[in-house]
Amino acid sequence: MMDDKKKTPEFIIPETVLNGETADIYFAHTLSILRKENLNPVTVMEVFPGRAGILCGMEEVKALLKKVLAEVECEVWALNEGDAMDAREVVLRIKAPYQSYGLYETAIDGILAHSSGWATAARRCVDAASGLPVLSFGVRHVHPNVAAVMDYAAMVGGCSGCSSITGAFLAGVTPSGTMPHALILIMGDTVAATLAFDKHMDANVPRISLVDTFLDENEESLRVAQSLGEKLDSVRLDTPSELGGVTPELVEKVRNTLDTAGYTTVQIFVSGGITPDRIKGFLKSGAPVDGFGVGSYISGALPIDFTADLHEIDGKPIAKRGRTAGITDNPRLRRIM
Repeated sequence: MMDDKKKTPEFIIPETVLNGETADIYFAHTLSILRKENLNPVTVMEVFPGRAGILCGMEEVKALLKKVLAEVECEVWALNEGDAMDAREVVLRIKAPYQSYGLYETAIDGILAHSSGWATAARRCVDAASGLPVLSFGVRHVHPNVAAVMDYAAMVGGCSGCSSITGAFLAGVTPSGTMPHALILIMGDTVAATLAFDKHMDANVPRISLVDTFLDENEESLRVAQSLGEKLDSVRLDTPSELGGVTPELVEKVRNTLDTAGYTTVQIFVSGGITPDRIKGFLKSGAPVDGFGVGSYISGALPIDFTADLHEIDGKPIAKRGRTAGITDNPRLRRIM
């Protein structure tokens, strides 16, 4: 989980966002018309989610607003990154001349939508794990352009680590992960790959061996434990679905094998199709799992729809039909700009 004491993440806003290329075209049309009509009222825009969840993306939105509102008089109020939010709760309020920020409504909604969706999914896994570490392993399921943001959002949601280098940098942590099946396949033996890893990697990198590539997980776990001894931190089970996947029974067998041989401090980490329900199943069965790696459940989470509405124009309360005119009270908002 992200440490509140860590420095604020440094989001770099792409030029395509700043110049409006990622905006819905009707916002570009709107700005063009307003400029020609010489209209630039001070407006209040409020942003709210369609469903409850964990708010994420606010730091990136703040970085965007600091760029575009730098030369105008403004007020920006928001909830904190990582706050729980209710459906339709105002999480962001902007008061500024409309032309200074109107073009970025699309980007603001999109940043909050995806980031909050990922963070909310991560929180469900973390809650299900009841204190056991959950790592985000989902970057292979998303476009590389959003890999960093996805892993950062998972950390905001409570994950204790993430696998991507860029995501870990953004979150201010060390990336998590040791070896893939590819290394073991190329070297031809799990023990040989694990020994090579131990030989060449820095001492501060945990010695975690993947033990499902060639032989039975019990046998592979025992072999690597005998080879590395007390250096071995953990074994990771990632048994494919073709062989039944990782089950509570498998974890129990591996634990018994290691304990019987005296390797009681070696932990067992599981990955592969992990969801909150599967995490709960492992814990309910009493399986001796020490941590979980979650991929597509987090990376494939549905975005949380966000809506942005104007509620005031030059001090006059206003709203479209079906919405309440005027500023919406939310005492949880704090001024950020």
